[in-house]
Amino acid sequence: MATGGLCRCMILLPWHLLSSPHRYSTALRHTLAGMEDKDNKGNEEYIGEIKGGLRPSMKLVVMGIVDKKPKSIEVVVSSAPQPKEADREDQEEAETEGDVGLQLKVSFLDKAVQRNARLAGKWGAAEKTLSFFPFAPGEPFKLEIVCEHQQFRILVDGQPLCGFAHRLPQLATLTALRVFGDVQLTKVA
Repeated sequence: MATGGLCRCMILLPWHLLSSPHRYSTALRHTLAGMEDKDNKGNEEYIGEIKGGLRPSMKLVVMGIVDKKPKSIEVVVSSAPQPKEADREDQEEAETEGDVGLQLKVSFLDKAVQRNARLAGKWGAAEKTLSFFPFAPGEPFKLEIVCEHQQFRILVDGQPLCGFAHRLPQLATLTALRVFGDVQLTKVA
């Protein structure tokens, strides 16, 4: 269930952020419900449910600290939790999984943020164009995915990064959020 356009999800809070004058400390104090809670230490992946599915005016927020020697971070909004590429035994298995409405792949090697979607087991054309690369090793970030009627609008630290037109017509079927990679998550909402 969403309140004020914010998807209620899991929060991962290191206590030192709550007691310090960190720029996200006020937002981190808010307790959101509606997603499965699980403790996250280090670089474990996060998988959560978007109750009722995604719809326009909802916002997904991912906050964390990039590892000091990162290779990639991935955020996937899908109709079912998606296993890592390395976990897949073959392409046929991947085709039996749910649709992916948005896949964000942050590559530190290429300084790129690739966006894509998978419908009926087939990936579309990836989009990579950016005006700037907002992520830095060892630095905190706040990634916002705003679901609008025609597109996902992606912001990093409050600055517009890019848009991604909806390729999946039934947004409500997008019920899973997955985040993994070279990041220590502090909040997923």
